[in-house]
Amino acid sequence: MALKRVVVTGLGALTPLGKTVHEYWQGLLDSVSGCDFVKQFDIAKFKTRFACEVKDFDPTHYLDKKESRKLDRYCQFALIASDEAVKDAGITAENCNPDRVGVIFASGIGGLITFQEEVTNYAAGDGTPRFNPFFIPKMILDIAAGQISIRHGFRGPNFAVVSACASSTNAVIDAFDNIRLGKADVIVTGGSEAVISAAGVGGFNAMKALSERNDDPKTASRPFDKDRDGFVMGEGAGALVLESLDHALARGAKIYCEIAGGGATGDAYHITAPHPDGLGANNVMKAALNDAGMKPEEIDYINVHGTSTPLGDIAETKAILNVFGNHAYSLNISSTKSMTGHCLGAAGALEALACILAVTKDVVPPTINHFTDDPELDPKLNFTFNTAQKRTVNAALSNTFGFGGHNASIIIKKYYSNV
Repeated sequence: MALKRVVVTGLGALTPLGKTVHEYWQGLLDSVSGCDFVKQFDIAKFKTRFACEVKDFDPTHYLDKKESRKLDRYCQFALIASDEAVKDAGITAENCNPDRVGVIFASGIGGLITFQEEVTNYAAGDGTPRFNPFFIPKMILDIAAGQISIRHGFRGPNFAVVSACASSTNAVIDAFDNIRLGKADVIVTGGSEAVISAAGVGGFNAMKALSERNDDPKTASRPFDKDRDGFVMGEGAGALVLESLDHALARGAKIYCEIAGGGATGDAYHITAPHPDGLGANNVMKAALNDAGMKPEEIDYINVHGTSTPLGDIAETKAILNVFGNHAYSLNISSTKSMTGHCLGAAGALEALACILAVTKDVVPPTINHFTDDPELDPKLNFTFNTAQKRTVNAALSNTFGFGGHNASIIIKKYYSNV
C-alpha cells in the first residue's frame, strides 16, 4: 500500500508570547521573553517565583461562562487553540466527512490545577467527601481530545498521547501515521499544558529542575549559556490540522507545508536525566530522517529541546554533532524555550509551529538570553543567538525529550506539488 502524503492546513496557538499564531510568531521574531513573576497563585515562599504564563487570560472571551467552569485551564487552552486551527483550515461539514476527521491531542500532565483544588478543598474539611461532579472529567488528560471532538462533531480517531515533554510531538506523529495509512482524512492534533500552580512549581522545585534566578526572571531561560541553571516553566497550547494531500487539494485548502517524517526512541537510562552522550537523541533524529527518506544534509534548521538545563543542552548538542557531522556547522539551531519557557506537554506542538513558520517564511527564530559562551559547547555551531536570522529553510527538524527517557522528533519540509 502506498503511503499518503500529509500536509498542514491549519494552525492555532495560545502562548506566553500571545494568544494567536500571529502574535506567537511575532513574539519569537522580536526576541520577546514571556517570563515574569507568577500571578496565578501566591508564590512568595517558593524557591522559584516566576514562569512564562499566558497573560491576561479570561476563558469567557472565548468560551461560554458556564461551560468554561467545567473545564480545567489546560482544556480551555486546548479548545481555544484548536478553534483557531480549525477555522484557519476551513474545515466544514460540507467539505469533510466528519467520520474521517479525528482528534489526537496531548498533554504531559493534564488537569493538575483541578486535582490540586479538589484535594485541597477536601483536606480543609472534616473528612466528608464533597467533590465536584466534574472533578474527574476536568482532570483526565484525554479530555481535551474528547472536548475538541464533541465541540466540532469530529468522529474519526480520537485519543490522547502522553510521554511527558515529548507528548505533543508524539501526538503529531500519531496523527501523521493515521493519515498516511488512510485511517483518516484530517486530524486535529497538538498539545496543551497548564500546571503553573503550587503543586506544579513545588514539585519541579523539589527536583531541582527549575531555574531559581528570581533577581532577573526575563533572562532566566538561557539555553546553551554557561550560566544556565534550570528550565523555566511555561504554559499554553498549540494545534495543527494535518490532512492527506489529496483531500486538501480536492477541497482547495491552503497548504502550509508537508510533514516528512517522525521518529520516537527511549533512552533506557534514567527517569529524569538525559543519557550523557545523547544516545536517545541521536537515535531519534536518525529515526526521523530514515522515516522521511532524507539525508542529514537536507535539514536546514533544528528547533532543539534546549531546556536550559546544565546536562540536557550538552547531551543534545553531542547528538547533533554525531548525526549531522560537518553539516552541523551549516545548520541553524535554536531553542524557542528561551522565550516561551518549557511548556511541557505542549512544547512539541508549539515548537512544530515554529518550524512550520520557519519553513514557510524562511526565517529562523532565535535563542535569546545568551550572555556567556559555554566552553563545553562547540563554538562553531550556530545557535542563532539573540536575533532571528533569515535563510532558506527547506526542511526543519523539531526535537522533544521527556522524563522517562522519551524522545520524539518530527521533520517538516516545504510543500512542492510536483514532487
